[in-house]
Amino acid sequence: MSNLPEQYIKRIEEARVYDVSHKTRLHAAPVLSKRIGNTVLLKREDEQPIFSFKCRGAFNRIYKLIQHTPVKGVIAASAGNHAQGVALAARELALDAIIVMPQTTPGIKVDAVRALGATAELYGDDFNAALTYALELSEKNGYAFIHPFDDPDTIAGQGTVGMELCEQHTGALDAVFMPIGGGGLAAGVSAYMKHHRPDVKMIGVEPVDAACMYEAIRADERVTLDQVGLFADGVAVRQAGEKTFAVCRETLDEIILITVDEMSAAIRDIFNETRTLTEPAGALAVAGLKKYVARDAITNQTLIAINSGANVNFDRLRHIAERAEIGETREALLAVTIPERPGSFKEFCTMLGKRSVTEFNYRYSDDTLAEVFVGVELGGGVAEREKLINELEARDYQAMDMTDNEMAKLHIRHMIGGRAGSLENEQLYRFRFPERPGALLTFLNQIGDQRNITLFHYRNHGAAYGRVLVGLQIPENERESFNKAIDDLGFFYSNESENQAYARFLR
Repeated sequence: MSNLPEQYIKRIEEARVYDVSHKTRLHAAPVLSKRIGNTVLLKREDEQPIFSFKCRGAFNRIYKLIQHTPVKGVIAASAGNHAQGVALAARELALDAIIVMPQTTPGIKVDAVRALGATAELYGDDFNAALTYALELSEKNGYAFIHPFDDPDTIAGQGTVGMELCEQHTGALDAVFMPIGGGGLAAGVSAYMKHHRPDVKMIGVEPVDAACMYEAIRADERVTLDQVGLFADGVAVRQAGEKTFAVCRETLDEIILITVDEMSAAIRDIFNETRTLTEPAGALAVAGLKKYVARDAITNQTLIAINSGANVNFDRLRHIAERAEIGETREALLAVTIPERPGSFKEFCTMLGKRSVTEFNYRYSDDTLAEVFVGVELGGGVAEREKLINELEARDYQAMDMTDNEMAKLHIRHMIGGRAGSLENEQLYRFRFPERPGALLTFLNQIGDQRNITLFHYRNHGAAYGRVLVGLQIPENERESFNKAIDDLGFFYSNESENQAYARFLR
């Protein structure tokens, strides 16, 4: 290991953060601890004035800057927590602040920035567009640009979380789990703790669909992801920072990747312990901790998870609650073929025994067999799910596991309604597009006039991006040209024409 991490120790110890931040609690989690057989402690950064750790790094960066450089004002690009951190720091230091936020930013976050006295400018559909515009404004106005993570003083400010952990917990400690977006928190905390507690494992946690630091460390160089998932918008970063990568590659013991379902389950775990609703990024560390324990059969260890933020949009709670049971492997989603005759549903439910049915979706198709989409509550996790499927098949039911089928969870479960048996040349696509006023109509205008739309399902999850499932009639000899045309839309899309959920319920 080089001496790079040690270079941050003095910076962290001299960081100026408590003008706008406070030392947060190390909160015992007795319910979760008992359930997983380890002592779990939660570092409550969700209790900061802006409900996120970001105020630490933002204030330290700006404070250190103005000690040696005349500053007219500051500017940042952010869709959430960093924006509020910069706005709060600027107010405290009597500086003008401009925050460029994507047009897709939820109103609650825009209002929070403006309430702190900053100017919020909405620009572009995503962070990269907002960043480009912010850099232009910075040069035009002569304002200092405050990077959300890739600056030594920002890293040092976030590293004070690690300094507090060393002060608050001097006893046995086995691992600390930290969420990673661009890497500022992970770099600061792991640098400090590896210096003072080298025996403690430093474990980063990223969403499986936004794993920029994981991929960088695996490639031994920074990489840029083509797409990032937006469920955990607080860590939706396409490229790790140059400075944060240099530290994390030396100080992290590993990075664990987490799904949407696992994050949702962790949000519920934290709520059960604290009666606080964390944002998906804020629950990443708990999700990683649980996965680590299950993967390695860990028992009787002391583990800390950093709850990094609680700026969750209320509209998203429906989606989170929907996915939490699956993330905890307490629910199985199955496609089951049952006889189409009176009493068959009762027979099927009787076969399930005392297991609760969480949902049942069905529509008459013909007079022989019926396809049902059913949710079943589990008590024994994956093993019970496999046992249930085997039991169904032993009773001559055709059962297919849909629990990990993303299209089934996002769309199919909400639209069971029969088939279009005589329809020819139907192709099924799943799209994700920026969620803003008029976005759905714009999307329809771009694809709707070209082809006959045979199926359409859209759900608003309270997130920055809308999700659409659409069927279109496209002759085989025109499919390549159609794919090229939708490439030009610039939206994420996936051809789902071979998805088994589509074959069982809609085709």
